[in-house]
Amino acid sequence: METHKPKILLCEDDQNLGMVLKNYLELNDYEVVLERDGRLGLAAFQRERFDLCLLDVMMPHMDGFKLAEEIRDINPDVPLFFLSAKTMKEDIIQGYKLGADDYITKPFDSEVLLLKIKAILKRNDELSKDNVNVEYDLGKYHFNPKLRELTVDGKMQTLSPKENELLKMLCEYKNDLLPREIALKRIWGSDTYFNGRSMDVYIAKLRKYLKEDSSIEIVNIHGNGFRLVVPA
Repeated sequence: METHKPKILLCEDDQNLGMVLKNYLELNDYEVVLERDGRLGLAAFQRERFDLCLLDVMMPHMDGFKLAEEIRDINPDVPLFFLSAKTMKEDIIQGYKLGADDYITKPFDSEVLLLKIKAILKRNDELSKDNVNVEYDLGKYHFNPKLRELTVDGKMQTLSPKENELLKMLCEYKNDLLPREIALKRIWGSDTYFNGRSMDVYIAKLRKYLKEDSSIEIVNIHGNGFRLVVPA
């Protein structure tokens, strides 16, 4: 039986680096589509389904940050790595605010990149296989983690896998402290500073989804984690 090869969108305007990386990933059983500017990358993402995106930050026509915004509008949870020579903290933070899973500075070790790709795809596959069918009533809301559906007043919001897993963990710790490091290690794989910033972005999204019921609150317990407050 033919096995599915994960498909990667690689956007890199350095022709030599792009071809070397494409060939290396293909030798390791990935299917790779290489585009050399942001507009072509966006067209490819609109045309095909990808399991992961590797985006150079500095590209002609559309930079990697703008491309990431466009990709996130289409698929809010596809794994996304930035490849960049820009090492300023502000650039790295911007990357994580856009929902990046990793920000890799050039030059980088291709073997390390490969291990990171394998880890993120394995983790997402494990999250998608979580079939425990426990549903939650949260004030006016009904949450079905198996279907990734959050419903209020007949309106249904489909959550991305990370949004779904984070809200599920908050529900498991309802009215109690969900420690940051536990959520980060389970969903992001490690509790690094930048993964923490990424989680803060997802917490903000969940707060927006839950704003229809003012009695529900996600409280930030500074330095420790979060508490989903739901009235009894």
